[in-house]
Amino acid sequence: MSVIALLTDFGLKDGFVGSMKGVILSINPEAKIVDISHEIESFSIIEGSIVLNATYRYFPKGTIFVSVVDPGVGTERKSIIVKTKDYFFVCPDNGLLTLVLKKEKIEKIIEIKNKEFFLESDTNTFHGRDIFAPVAAYLSKGVKPEKFGDEIENIKTNDIFDPKVLDGRIIGKIIKFDKFGNAITNIEKLPERFEIIYKDYRITKACRNFLEGEKDKPNLIKGSFGFYELFLPMDSFKDRFNARLFEEFEILSK
Repeated sequence: MSVIALLTDFGLKDGFVGSMKGVILSINPEAKIVDISHEIESFSIIEGSIVLNATYRYFPKGTIFVSVVDPGVGTERKSIIVKTKDYFFVCPDNGLLTLVLKKEKIEKIIEIKNKEFFLESDTNTFHGRDIFAPVAAYLSKGVKPEKFGDEIENIKTNDIFDPKVLDGRIIGKIIKFDKFGNAITNIEKLPERFEIIYKDYRITKACRNFLEGEKDKPNLIKGSFGFYELFLPMDSFKDRFNARLFEEFEILSK
């Protein structure tokens, strides 16, 4: 029996998540549904990508991930199923799978078109309920991906996760702030000897834990999202340094 894992930017106030679960359970009452998060920043495909990438590998093989951060709902953007060796991903084709597919090898991409598996609806604004939830439920019952539509070759990706290289310098970027105000960057690896220049500060080492950091200057740590983070111990880096999303910094190899 497959697990169905949900990740959205819907929040919990308006009942949208509940309606998706109702659709799934109406099709497959035995489904095991797990919430990854429903507090992704509204419309933030980038944050959705980061959180999905940080969590998916801890789920059992065969898990079906339904990821709905979908500012383009109702437009010409595709709805897709991506099958990898161990998992299924059901989502809009808008870059949500960029990070996952740096690690997972694609076996098949299906553009979801078969309306036989859709929920009847007079609106085109809630594909999470009307398309992605029922498709995931039928997948969990063993329906083959090919039944949902046509196989395609490529999907959209987002290049914001790739640091820029300019004249021997690496230009990093802040791509998310977590609950504690830590700044998650798009840097996964660093040279053995490096210097990070952020505003008027220079960082030359990574801390092993958060309490090892200095309280009056930016610190660096490899965090649980898989990227390096700028932080202050028991304080908000974002607030203290007035940090901004997509703010850039420089990395030098020494």
